[in-house]
Amino acid sequence: MKIGVMGAKGSFSEEAGRDYAKKWLKTKRFTLNYLVSAENVLSALEKGDVDIGVFPIENSNGGIVLEAVHAMSKHNFSIKRIFEIDVHHNLLVKNGATADSIKTIVSHDQALKQCRMYLKRIWPKVKIEAYADTAKAAEDLASGKLPKTTAVIASRAAATMYKLKVLEESIQDLKFNYTSFIAAEKSK
Repeated sequence: MKIGVMGAKGSFSEEAGRDYAKKWLKTKRFTLNYLVSAENVLSALEKGDVDIGVFPIENSNGGIVLEAVHAMSKHNFSIKRIFEIDVHHNLLVKNGATADSIKTIVSHDQALKQCRMYLKRIWPKVKIEAYADTAKAAEDLASGKLPKTTAVIASRAAATMYKLKVLEESIQDLKFNYTSFIAAEKSK
């Protein structure tokens, strides 16, 4: 079973893909394809490169995931299930970086929306930039593609995977921050 997810390794979509395989497919025999965008997930599904596509559609705080809606309008697929996971965002930095050295914070647009009040309250003078994916931002910070003066908003799994330091945890504006995901299959 090949599951395509909208995200890189360490993304919340990866967590959702694993969750879907265990809870609803009741299998441990699956591989994840990290496709980063909803467009890539639905294209891979149509071509038959993956059996299931998993991507976020809405967050309780950030609202509709516009990227997913736009991709959905261009593809034929069937929805197998809509399910939720509780999302906890963390502010990640390279080891050695301190709060006063941070000049820019990057993450996926949805993560930025879900942490909007936190960012305004705690980081009013820092530049905020949207990025293709939360986990991709973490990967790029770890590899040096993003400068050490950058912090990223991503999962704890991404922090562990890319050996980044959690500067602050659970920074989302709502304590209960649920994201709805679609598990899609190719239209028959």
